[in-house]
Amino acid sequence: MKFRSFALAGAATTLLAACAAENTPAPQPAPSQPPAAGAPAVGSATDLSAFQGARAGQAEGGIQNLGYEAIRTQGLTTWWFNRETGACARITTANGRYSDVTMLPAEDC
Repeated sequence: MKFRSFALAGAATTLLAACAAENTPAPQPAPSQPPAAGAPAVGSATDLSAFQGARAGQAEGGIQNLGYEAIRTQGLTTWWFNRETGACARITTANGRYSDVTMLPAEDC
């Protein structure tokens, strides 16, 4: 009886180890390049959607470093335009954070 208990315990351990090995996530590659000096770690010259939820006062400099300029403001909404890429974003602020970031066609800026 002892032999069967040990055999069952050994088989169970082997199965659990195999399951754990299968469910282990693959290592993620390191980013190929760090952001350029002065460029924020999020967003790009063509897409600011990653700034949603960011603190407005801190993120504004990052948006400017990506080449955007504020084109117009209406209440708590600002339209940002990147002349180099033609990208346009409408960003609404609420409670000191960017509550909505929407990329728009260039003609909307």
